[in-house]
Amino acid sequence: MHATLPLIQQFGFPALRRGRLDTLQVNLGYKCNQSCLHCHVNAGPTRTEMMSRETIADVLAFIAVAGIKTLDLTGGAPELNPHFRELVARARELGTRVIDRCNLTILEEPGQEDLAGFLAGHRVEVTASMPCYTEELVDRQRGKGVYERSIAGLLRLNALGYGKPDTGLVLNLVYNPQGPALPPGQQGLEADYKRELGEKFGVVFNQLYTLANMPIQRFGSTLVSKGQFKDYMALLKGAHRDENLESVMCRTLVSVDWKGAVYDCDFNQMLGLPLELGQKRRPQLSDLIGRDLAGNAIAVRDHCYGCTAGQGSSCGGALDD
Repeated sequence: MHATLPLIQQFGFPALRRGRLDTLQVNLGYKCNQSCLHCHVNAGPTRTEMMSRETIADVLAFIAVAGIKTLDLTGGAPELNPHFRELVARARELGTRVIDRCNLTILEEPGQEDLAGFLAGHRVEVTASMPCYTEELVDRQRGKGVYERSIAGLLRLNALGYGKPDTGLVLNLVYNPQGPALPPGQQGLEADYKRELGEKFGVVFNQLYTLANMPIQRFGSTLVSKGQFKDYMALLKGAHRDENLESVMCRTLVSVDWKGAVYDCDFNQMLGLPLELGQKRRPQLSDLIGRDLAGNAIAVRDHCYGCTAGQGSSCGGALDD
């Protein structure tokens, strides 16, 4: 049982309004081959929620009508959705940039041996979770043996050209702090990752993204159980920087859950805070077709300080690097 989380309220977080929509972030389901401590989705092997082929058809229709530039696929492990490859292939046919948020170990799972080749063949951008460059810290956060399997996944991607100059195959890594702390500077940590992974294994990649841990779901419950929730919230709020408000991802992104409901971001999705759309209590992606969301109010609460604290944090890493 997870500890009960305190109600996430709004205590003065600045009002935000949307800009022009260019990214659709789609959660294909909560099933994952891992159960990570920092996971704000509570994903794991026993989860059964999965986006249907019908809802995926709605996603593709929306991309075509709205002219979405980037399709950002998340989970769980998004690759475990049986319609993942069809979605990727059709989105790429529409000329849409596709990002696969990959946990790396999925590349070594039975039945996924050709996954890396599929991603390379469709020139999918891989954003891979790699919470540290040391075995001890990765396995502590994600489970025994995850580090070794992650390195194997990275080498598999490198062999196909990912992360190498002039291939156009983009491989980015994602860092999460081990506990209730802000991430260090992104540029300096990226240099450390490239040095350590390069010298030890010959691994190469394009960029490192540093993400703050959100005080919700599994990580939030851990904070509560350790008596650290209030202190972490105070840390985030105290480190807030107004200049980060211009670049937060919710201004240009819509998040879609496995049932097709829409939210301002993935974190609001996990908290059940739907995108505001007139009298619609829980709008669906189909409700957005033909609508201009520019200027629409964004639902904010105190967890939003996780995106504006320090150097800022979004699915594309630090905001001020």
